[in-house]
Amino acid sequence: MTDVASTEKRPSGRRTVQTGRIGRPRRELAGEVDERILNAARRAFIKRGLAGASIDEIANIARAGKPTIYARFPNKVALFTAVVMRNVARVTARFEGHAPAGTTIEERLTNLGATLLEWALTGDTIDLMRVAISEAQRFPDLASSVHGMARRCGEDTVGRLLSDAAQSDRLGTLPAFAPERLATTTQFFMDLVFKPMIMRALFGEKLKSLRAEIGPHVAHSVAFFLAACRHGGVN
Repeated sequence: MTDVASTEKRPSGRRTVQTGRIGRPRRELAGEVDERILNAARRAFIKRGLAGASIDEIANIARAGKPTIYARFPNKVALFTAVVMRNVARVTARFEGHAPAGTTIEERLTNLGATLLEWALTGDTIDLMRVAISEAQRFPDLASSVHGMARRCGEDTVGRLLSDAAQSDRLGTLPAFAPERLATTTQFFMDLVFKPMIMRALFGEKLKSLRAEIGPHVAHSVAFFLAACRHGGVN
């Protein structure tokens, strides 16, 4: 708490000091500061990488003091991790309540895969993943933790949607969609539908060109995935 001094003149002409107290910033104001810091850090990290970006630069962009940043994030690694996880949370939040369109399981899973790739190949997701990969040798724990958190969030979300889509079709009775096998089935879906295009993006292919391939790629991958599920290939 900070004391703010004000003066008041008494009838005798002497001045006394009165103190008022200013409380902590309102929660919404603190949240606004957090957003400014994370936005500034995202810009700096994408432009200069983890090693090249400085807290001084981030503080200047965010219009926040360095003590304010360090009070929230003890170092650049923690700040970068927070930036990545905010991105993951935003993509994941888009799927809350999302029900893939389509009258058949093929259509629903194709729409699910296409939506997932469209969101992943738009915005800063690929740029942030490239920064994490570029720092893997210097900060191996950073790269593995960022990858692990992103993968878990993605697979949890896709697993739920995959289960919902399967349960609306007789496919849900297949062994691949039994509760004890759903996590493995979800990994196969991600490996076939999601990861190939993400890997191409990480190796520098133009995102615009990749987005143009999403439709055919997802349709072929989903067809292969469903064939495997129906013929006992996903165990």
